[in-house]
Amino acid sequence: MVKSEEPLEVEGVVMQALANTRFRVQLDDGPMVMAHVAGKMRKHFIRIVPGDRVRVELSPYDLTKGRITFRER
Repeated sequence: MVKSEEPLEVEGVVMQALANTRFRVQLDDGPMVMAHVAGKMRKHFIRIVPGDRVRVELSPYDLTKGRITFRER
């Protein structure tokens, strides 16, 4: 049984809102990534605007794309 790769959790700030619930996020450790909103956040109508602090899951295979899983208050 092969264990799947686990995503990396990092925090950052939303810099720009793009089409189709995608955002440019500036990570705390430097790079800028493209991230989309997780399905649970869409389901519960969690709004994200530029300037929000968010938690992003990055794929270990492509560190330039991620999924926003949490918005800080």
